Amino acid sequence: ASKMVHTPKTRHTYCPRCKEHTTHKVSQYKKGKDSLVAQGKRRYDSKQKGFGGQTKPVFRKKAKQTKKITLKLECTKCKRRRCK
Repeated sequence: ASKMVHTPKTRHTYCPRCKEHTTHKVSQYKKGKDSLVAQGKRRYDSKQKGFGGQTKPVFRKKAKQTKKITLKLECTKCKRRRCK
């Protein structure tokens, strides 16, 4: 999901904090950088160490060709952000 889907830059939608419909700025959600100290990453790295090649399955059976894009909405009134 590298390309921005054609969506309007603003959207008039409900804000939970203002408790009314307000104008929201719309942007695309991007995943943060993977942490090196997360338990799964530490376990994976220790398992990969030494001889024996790839230890965990590498996913190859891709079924979908398009992915739903998560949108980040920011209220212009109170600056509250939420994903949709």
